[in-house]
Formats: sequence, structure tokens, C-alpha cells
Amino acid sequence: MAIIQFPKDMKWGTATASYQIEGAANEDGRGPSIWDTFSHTPGKVKGGDNGDIACDSYHRYEEDIRIMKDLGIDYYRFSVAWPRIYPNGKGDINPKGLEFYHDFVDKLIENGIEPMCTLYHWDLPQALQDQGGWANRETIDAFVQYAETMFREFKGKIKYWITLNEPWCISFLSNHIGAHAPGNQDLQLATDISHHLLVAHGRAVKKFRELEIDGQIGFAPNTTWLDPFSDQQEDLDACQRDIGHYVEWFMDPVFKGEYPQFMVEWFRKKGVELHIQSGDLDDINQPIDFLGINYYTGHIARYKENTGLFDFEYIEMGYERTDIDWPVYPEGFFKVLTHITKRYGDVPIYITENGACYNDEPVNGKVGDDRRIKYLQQHLTALSQAIESGVNIKGYFVWSLMDNFEWAEGYSKRFGIVHVDYNTLERTKKDSFYWYKKTIANNWFEY
Repeated sequence: MAIIQFPKDMKWGTATASYQIEGAANEDGRGPSIWDTFSHTPGKVKGGDNGDIACDSYHRYEEDIRIMKDLGIDYYRFSVAWPRIYPNGKGDINPKGLEFYHDFVDKLIENGIEPMCTLYHWDLPQALQDQGGWANRETIDAFVQYAETMFREFKGKIKYWITLNEPWCISFLSNHIGAHAPGNQDLQLATDISHHLLVAHGRAVKKFRELEIDGQIGFAPNTTWLDPFSDQQEDLDACQRDIGHYVEWFMDPVFKGEYPQFMVEWFRKKGVELHIQSGDLDDINQPIDFLGINYYTGHIARYKENTGLFDFEYIEMGYERTDIDWPVYPEGFFKVLTHITKRYGDVPIYITENGACYNDEPVNGKVGDDRRIKYLQQHLTALSQAIESGVNIKGYFVWSLMDNFEWAEGYSKRFGIVHVDYNTLERTKKDSFYWYKKTIANNWFEY
């Protein structure tokens, strides 16, 4: 057994997202989002599930905060439902929406928990989607207006802000692959949206600076890692392209003010062009205070012509898989973090999401999820390895506080360290909850 020790100033937390936990979809003036529309469209979400009730955290947030306090976290990362603030995406503000988040944030602070607020975790107001959504550059202006409202309202209360969660999912997963709302399948559209998202991010950061908000701001891309099956150049290049789809495509413009040329050239081979307007790259290239990193899985892959977007195939190497069928690949966590640090320098990093899907159910009032504990041990060990290698890690947020609406998978996949019975909405702390609580208290664990 080795002791895995973390720095004294390490911050610990958990994360959730509004549509996945809040429910109250039609209450207190909230407008519909693209996920309301998508989840109510037959065939889009497993089991015909939707987020109308979810975990009912809109009504049960005080209970959830008591659970957080017992866990001992320093930070809680949550997202705001844009259509609760602007039911039509822009125009009139919904005071009931602001009141809810004020009450919620006040209760977090009262319990000694630092709020970290994600402005956009995928629930675009449907009214904006009806006008073209993120493909329409007017949505950029609407986002900045929404961000400014939140900055002004919560100035002095919320010190940590994330503009966008997982822009790859918002653009390519949702508008090229079509697995998430709004469900389009158009590579040029997805590429245009990826650029508009980055412009929206950059302009929100500019607004944050203009308002002289006391706090820090960043964004949270999702990452993966592919190790090449061989040292052949075509295998190396294929893996670089897929990593670049998540990392360089979204991070180079923010940190370097330009898109990665190897990706631009590949997209051009696929008949896709970047549509950049004057000033866009300057807007995107705003200094940020920290980088959020979401990581779940990685793979071994090799080149295979005319396979997928980037000409590669996964190679099955017998890795353990979670119950959502993702390989457990902690070495990829270490590698992507060191890769980011080598490419962009000593940027402060929060692990804004890391966790695993295991569908363990209560037995005699307890949920034994040893596989999740092992996953967390493996990934926190890889995180410690990255810290020892010079990666500037500031904090770690496990995904997720509780089981919730897992997007297109509905309620069939459980990522929480707290079990939710979707019939009674009863919360049950899993064994992983108690393991994480002990790790937080000690700032180390044995593995």
C-alpha cells in the first residue's frame, strides 16, 4: 500500500448540471430549453425519459446542501439554467429565476461551500434555437447579455465562473453526430457552432473584466486520450487528430489566438471551412484565470482509412469498462494533463469533472460501489502523478454528487456518489461517498 498525498491547498468538490438535477421544468417562469424539446421527442432519449422532475433539486436543494456539508467539500460546481433567467433567451428577465439561485448560493455560502458557477451546461433556451441556435451569431450576443446579468447579480457572492461546459459536446456531439440536443448531423454546422461558442466565451470573459468582477473565470472543455497502437506515423497522426478535436481545437484559440493548422487542414479535406469574422480571434484570445478539465476515458487506436471523421479505429485491449461501456484508462488522464501543460504552460487547472458510471442499487439501505471507489483511486493516483510532474492542479471535482438524468441515456446510467431513487427521490449515500469524504478529510488515501 502506498499513500497518495495531495498538496495542502488542494480544493475538493463535486459537480452537477441544472437540467440533469433540477426538475421544475415548468415552474416559476422557466422557459423551455432545447433539452426539454429533445427529451420529449420520441426516440431521442433512452426509455422516453426527460428532465421534467429529474432529482427535483429545485425543491430539495437544502437537503442536497446538507449532504454536501456532510461530505466536507470545499467547492460545489453547479450550472445555471439559462431559460430560468431569460425564458426567451434574451429580453425580459425572470425575477423568480434569479431569486432561486440567490437563495441557493446563499445557502451554499452559509454552509461554508464555495460556489463555482457554470453559465452554460447545454440547456439553450428553445426560443434561441428557433432562431438558429448557436449557428446564429445573435446567440453570442444573447449569451453575453445573460452572462452580464449573472455577473452583476452575483458579484461578491460567486467568485469562480465557468463560461461553457464541454464545447465539443455542444458543437460536434450535438450537431455533427446528433446524439444530443438539438440533434443535427452536419459537420459544417457543427464546426461553425464550435467557433461561435469560443467567440461567446471570449466576449463573456471580456465583459467579466470590464465589470471588474472580483473573482476568476475560465471554461471547461472535455478531453480524452488516444495512445497509438504502433509507432507508425499514420497511427500517431490518427491519434493526434482525435485528441486535437477535443484539446487543440478548443484550447489553441483561447491560449494562442489561432486554430491548430493540422486540424484546419484535415477539416478542409472533409470539405469544411472555418468562417472567422474580423476580430473573432482577438475576442477568443482573452487571458483566463484557470482551465477546467473534464476527463472520463481513453483508448488505444490505429489508423484505418475512411473510418469515422479522423480515419482511426479503436483496438480492444481488454481494459475494464464502466457500465456506460467506457474503458477505464487512468493513464490517459495523466497524459492529457501533461500534454496540456507542455503546450500551454503553467495554466492553473481544476478537474471539473471526473467519475464513472456504475449502476449499483441499494441492498439493505447501503450501496456498495467498490468499482467506483477503485476508479476514483486510479484516477486520483494519476492526478497525483501529474502534480508530481509539474501540472498546476488546483482542485478536483468528482462527477457527480448524485445520480441524475444522463442526457440521451436518460435515467439508465448512474454516475453519482449518492444514489437517487427516481420513484421516491430518496437519496442514499454510497460507499464511494464515504470513501471520498475520508479522502477529503485526510487530503490523502492509501492505494
